[in-house]
Amino acid sequence: MITIRPAEARGHADLGWLSSYHTFSFADYYHPEQMGFRSLRVINQDRVQGGYGFPLHPHRDMEIISYVLEGALEHQDSMGHTAVLRPGEVQVITAGTGMAHGEVNPSPTEPVHFLQIWIMPQRQGVRPQYSQRAYPEAERRGRLCLVAAADEREGSLRIHQDAAVYVTLLEDGEQVEHRLAPGRHAWVHVARGTLRLNGQPLKAGDGAAISDEPSITLVGGPGAEALVLDLA
Repeated sequence: MITIRPAEARGHADLGWLSSYHTFSFADYYHPEQMGFRSLRVINQDRVQGGYGFPLHPHRDMEIISYVLEGALEHQDSMGHTAVLRPGEVQVITAGTGMAHGEVNPSPTEPVHFLQIWIMPQRQGVRPQYSQRAYPEAERRGRLCLVAAADEREGSLRIHQDAAVYVTLLEDGEQVEHRLAPGRHAWVHVARGTLRLNGQPLKAGDGAAISDEPSITLVGGPGAEALVLDLA
């Protein structure tokens, strides 16, 4: 079964300096039927204008994944980490027992476009952690590139949940397949472009919940970029 969540059905916040689309309930956007899917709690698509961003703010007991699409994102946190993320880079924060982080756009003029994903951890109270890695285009082009998983396999960043996060870049007509083990579920989010998911058309911003399917097949359209989350 595939249930599509259209881009236009998402919540939206426009603060002038920030345009944020919420796939699931977040901040002032609340939809009782859109509280997440399995352990996936948040997918936000953010565009932040130059020189603006989110000041230090606290979190706990959440796995926070950021994936930059365009521009640059400057990070700092209460654990002493500072970094700048650029397109193709992934950041994972395990908030655990509690930490604070902030993200700003360091460019005075160019916007930054990124996705932020929250996954609920399997257990609470773990030690806060930070990790970051660049995944070059060659690693993402025409294949499902694993960027986050509990066991850190294939060079992925660790998350504290039985979930796996993949990213892919597809040329028009290019195809990738992901098999789902019995009892597993998946969420597909189209970051850019268009594609077909098991024959169903999706556009940028669309999401899809997948259950009771043996596999999922993505066929790229022009400029396709997508995330696939394999969930317990």
